Amino acid sequence: MDIFEGRITSSAFSSGERIVIGDWLHSPLGSFTNIMWARPDGKRILVSSSIECANYVSNIYSFEEVIIAPLNVKRNKNKIEIESEDLFVCLEWGWSFPIPFKRPRWFISSVEYFFANLIFGTKTYGRTNNNMKEWYMVRSISWVKKGFAKYKQEPFGDISKLSDSINFGFSDPPDKPSSVRVTSMIGKN
Repeated sequence: MDIFEGRITSSAFSSGERIVIGDWLHSPLGSFTNIMWARPDGKRILVSSSIECANYVSNIYSFEEVIIAPLNVKRNKNKIEIESEDLFVCLEWGWSFPIPFKRPRWFISSVEYFFANLIFGTKTYGRTNNNMKEWYMVRSISWVKKGFAKYKQEPFGDISKLSDSINFGFSDPPDKPSSVRVTSMIGKN
């Protein structure tokens, strides 16, 4: 079982751009950050700082393009800022609603799945593109309060709700811009 512990922070923007940041402090690949980016035309792009991480992520999620580029990541308790050669993203969130207790995988794939889908429009369990099982155990959830992003000096506009599915994988992030502390478990059983 591959265990990833970190934070998924996401937002749509008024320009139609959509960003999902995976900021993993502990994983089988070490500490790493990547950006899953959906353009207004639907093109899905993975921006990763290493080939190893890009290969792992692109095997379990869907992208039309993979970019390997250095990522300068700055983070604090309520903010993440990432800069690459052409892309800049800064998202800041507010108070976190904690879920301090661990839940078993059966609970995540049934009870938690039902409530996550009902309340947030997300899924906490499903199959990856390479047919592995994945469970998302939410540890806390926060709403993004401020955000700014640009590509080649072109701003993405104001943060906004996701209006349609991104389709990176079996689950989309919450409709409302959010930052979720999560443990992701990926395995065959």
